Amino acid sequence: RAERGTSDQFYVTVRKGDERVAVTIVGAEDANRAVDGDVVAIELHSVDKWIGADGSTKDKEKPAVGIAVETAEPTVGDQDNVQDKVEIEEGASEASSLRRPTGKVVGIIRRNFRQNYCGSIYTASSPEEDDGATAEPRKRTERETIADEHELEHPDGTTTCVFFAVDGRVPPILLRTSQRDRLLGHRILVAIDSWPVDSRYPLGHYVKTIGESGNKDVETEVLLHEHNIPCDPFPAKVLACLPPEDYKIDIENSPGREDLRHLPVLSIDPPGCKDIDDALHCVVLPNGNYQVGVHIADVTHYVKAGTAIDLEAANRSTSTYLVNKRLDMLPGLLTTDLCSLKGNVDRYAFSVLWEVTPDADIVDVDFKKTIIHSIAALTYQQAQALIDQPKDDGSDIQAGAVKRLASLARKLRAKRIEAGALTLASPEVKFALDSESLNPTDVQAYTLYEANAVVEEFMLFANVTVSKKILRHYPTLSILRRHPAPNRGMFDTLISKAKCRGVTINIDDSKRLADSLDDAQIESDPYFNKLLRILSTRCMSPAQYFCSGEYKATDWHHYGLAAPVYTHFTSPIRRYADVCVHRLLAAAIGVDPLPVHLSSKSYLHDLAANMNRRHRAAQLAGRASVQLHTLIFFSGANSGGKEEDAYVLDVDTSDTAEPSFTVIVPRYGIEGRVKLPNIAADDPNLVRHVEQHRVQYKSPKTGEVTASVQVFEKVRVKIWVRTIQENQKELVLDLIEPIFGIGAAKNSIVTAGTGKKRKGPGASNEASSSAQSPKKKKS
Repeated sequence: RAERGTSDQFYVTVRKGDERVAVTIVGAEDANRAVDGDVVAIELHSVDKWIGADGSTKDKEKPAVGIAVETAEPTVGDQDNVQDKVEIEEGASEASSLRRPTGKVVGIIRRNFRQNYCGSIYTASSPEEDDGATAEPRKRTERETIADEHELEHPDGTTTCVFFAVDGRVPPILLRTSQRDRLLGHRILVAIDSWPVDSRYPLGHYVKTIGESGNKDVETEVLLHEHNIPCDPFPAKVLACLPPEDYKIDIENSPGREDLRHLPVLSIDPPGCKDIDDALHCVVLPNGNYQVGVHIADVTHYVKAGTAIDLEAANRSTSTYLVNKRLDMLPGLLTTDLCSLKGNVDRYAFSVLWEVTPDADIVDVDFKKTIIHSIAALTYQQAQALIDQPKDDGSDIQAGAVKRLASLARKLRAKRIEAGALTLASPEVKFALDSESLNPTDVQAYTLYEANAVVEEFMLFANVTVSKKILRHYPTLSILRRHPAPNRGMFDTLISKAKCRGVTINIDDSKRLADSLDDAQIESDPYFNKLLRILSTRCMSPAQYFCSGEYKATDWHHYGLAAPVYTHFTSPIRRYADVCVHRLLAAAIGVDPLPVHLSSKSYLHDLAANMNRRHRAAQLAGRASVQLHTLIFFSGANSGGKEEDAYVLDVDTSDTAEPSFTVIVPRYGIEGRVKLPNIAADDPNLVRHVEQHRVQYKSPKTGEVTASVQVFEKVRVKIWVRTIQENQKELVLDLIEPIFGIGAAKNSIVTAGTGKKRKGPGASNEASSSAQSPKKKKS
């Protein structure tokens, strides 16, 4: 498997019995013409060439302008539940006893070229031409250099040209075609045929054209293809598993259910939500305690284990949410109708019922298959209006239920925080779309209400409760979700940055981290605390699914939630992990037998690995869709650019680096690198303060500091879109304030954009072949 964004760094999973170890392959020479997905034979390097436990094979890359990331990239061990470090037995100290094995490919057992790769043909362009925005000539990019070296015209009128896949894990592909000029500027599909021993790159052939680069629909198809998101219509054998459209939901159709239609159940979701997984109720018991119910769509009533629809859902693993569309894990009849807990209709549910005190102490809990009747499908705004209502006489059933839920949620949250749960943040945005074209008309930061937190709290409450139940019955077969404690080294830079602003971050455990983040306040800048939380999130890998039998109990812990055990139970319409947990819970309470395949640890391992990959791919596809629509937004009515406040995330203080810093623009969730204008790396007036994460510029005449930028400071930038060649577009950040250097020359840095490469003037940055294009590793 190739590391995301690079075609010359891999890992190979080696099996010995039930044990799996990942061996790292670094560089094109050791990869020996292997590509992502191949089955290979490897030779281990000697132990002295293995990598230290905290070592990295990746160079630190400067971010292009794009959508801000949320978490660190998951490691091999995290995502595939494979051990990627081994303990060496050479009497080394405990701190240096773990090593990441490395090796080289010595043979390819079986080629597993993907059927087709999506991308564009690149051709050499003229570096002498400028881009129209600066006076400096454009440097030839790595891709242009490769194209220049390998492009070859043949006597028969064909041309060998270079194809670059959008997926950065794929090496450049050489193809011979008579259609080069027609294919330039388009997204095309190419297949790999072979990789001869005497060729630097694999050879392939043209398959078909998707469409013109830069077109929204074309680029959306590209990002789905790039992230391998299943988007074909459901096959006939899957649809044959569905009940008839006039299926009647009634207690007689599902014996053994408890009828809870008398309870005032309601749902709280975003506006326009069609796939409603969950609903809640809260009533006062005669003894003064509350009965609280979390009711989850009973997907497994319709999706039977081992059927075609179940296998399809297991493969897809998750629904994928793009800005302008949703790709469902299950067919629409289930997703938006029979399973969706819509208001004023009967629905089958799997319910968790607690008796709790008004102080949110648990008295009792029960699990039941039920039939419910939701009295209202509220939006977050509507629920918030009920929370904010003055205390009434109890005649408003909805308001009473929501107010009680909100009161309990505050107490449950306080208990979690006291236990060490983290309150993190992400720069999430939402788009307002034109009703006809579905093009973005506005970009806004996502507004969170207390009602959001109420729903979140009870979903966490249910997930923790169910995880404990299934573990008691199936201690080695439970599908859980773990979030390992972060590597201390990942926090070193953030700790240093916070220190230079007078803030101390303690990462001894999640409780101390949570407390130090709560204390990290700058009165004059309320965004500073959110910024620290965003950066803290990036110091952690995302949580992962796993089978409980593969890890020691101490490794089940969810660091972010401060929970010893955790699972996903509350979203079975859109997550296959929840479907599996429903089956485990149904078996645990004796209403259904456990499917045979869920008794196999090997099956559960592969299932969890696929769910992790699909979940990550869906996240990346969603982010790529946001990136694409952000580019469209700034290319339309806002093509003249917008000035916005930005915050400095990182300052490049290397003596040899191009003077620059990285910013985040909270208004649009954009992050990118900004160059200091017309200032060379060796400019004697530029002063770098490494420990202070600051750069300053001094007047050549007086020696006084005329401009300064430090990490976490607010700056003013202009966001605009540069058209490179016809449809080739990319986001640009220009520094407006403070003003560095002499004169008013603007500084900018380009990003991954949508569009095409054409021979001629104005070549773009190598990563600019698409709005979602992953970073390309320098060779």
